[in-house]
Amino acid sequence: MAQAEKPESLPITPRLITWARENAGFSLDEAAKAFKKIAAWEAGQGAPTYSQLELMAEKFKCPVAVFFFPDPPEVPDLQKTFRTLSPDDFKNIPRTVRTFLRKAQVMQINLAELNEGKNPASRLITRDLRFQPNSSIDDIASAIRDYLGITLQQQSSWASVDEAMDQWREAFAIVGIYVFKDAFRSTSYFGFCLFDDEFPIIYVNNSTAKTRQIFTLFHELGHLLFHTSGIDVLYPEHINHLPDDDRKIEIICNQLAARFLVPDKEFDAALAGHQPIRDTAALLADHFNVSRETIYRKFLDRGLITSDEYEAAAKTWASQMKRKTDSGNFYNSHISYLGKRYIDLAFARYYQNRFDEFQLSDYLNIKPKNLATFEVKYGSGR
Repeated sequence: MAQAEKPESLPITPRLITWARENAGFSLDEAAKAFKKIAAWEAGQGAPTYSQLELMAEKFKCPVAVFFFPDPPEVPDLQKTFRTLSPDDFKNIPRTVRTFLRKAQVMQINLAELNEGKNPASRLITRDLRFQPNSSIDDIASAIRDYLGITLQQQSSWASVDEAMDQWREAFAIVGIYVFKDAFRSTSYFGFCLFDDEFPIIYVNNSTAKTRQIFTLFHELGHLLFHTSGIDVLYPEHINHLPDDDRKIEIICNQLAARFLVPDKEFDAALAGHQPIRDTAALLADHFNVSRETIYRKFLDRGLITSDEYEAAAKTWASQMKRKTDSGNFYNSHISYLGKRYIDLAFARYYQNRFDEFQLSDYLNIKPKNLATFEVKYGSGR
């Protein structure tokens, strides 16, 4: 009986493996638990197979193509882009969440490659709108609504929270901001944004309720308009020891979603005759198509509840959200995570013969063997 052929190792540069591992925050010993020969690979003694490269790309959250570069890519230091996080606060971000931060950097690189370095939006909100730390939150909210071109009446007319999330996501894409999603598997981290002059992006935790995801969109948009990366967390204790201007920015971002999604005049009319309690928050949340936390933020900003009550309620509501995927189906979830705009872009470039199916699978974070099924699922759901 003929012996099965041994998988062929690939001609990759050893320092690229070291770069990918270190950039993902893994020590050599930690990485060796998943890849027994990684120390030898990094020393130039042998090389992984393509299947092993795929596993490393998944583990270290980087494209497979990176391993074939002649030199490590120049990626900005993540920590330095977070103006409102100290080095210690950044280090305290759980590794699982920092993994998604690195994945977001990859998506920025992908967007730059797919768009030949230029944002395809005809206008970019982060260029056109600029604010100072002492800017009025109401002025910021009003400017954003005018720029997006979506009235409160349109917002209220959306039939469901799912439709609202889709509409806001599309509105952000039109003004140059791609929104990606993933399951963070954390009830304390709701999302983050990464600022870039050309490709600012927002990542939303799909493990949270859609109404909470919408709140996160506008929290992170606030950060991007101040040209800083940001993160939306349940307990933002880091605010207390920030420099004055940075603290003002974080406060604005925390309050912006509530001011934008639920303007004061309409809020006053809806609140009339009700007490500022959790049941009222649920009632008004349904009325405005927002989260209960958004309404509670309005209560807090007006001094109607204490910060302790706000944090207790937010914690309770976060814990009530059980992680789930779209229809329990990998392909449906993946389509939701990447979004229609990005998927259309990747397939368009592929059918323009810009790259092969292996590069397409890299852009879509799908194994080559699953591409055909993914395309069918995506086409049938449009």
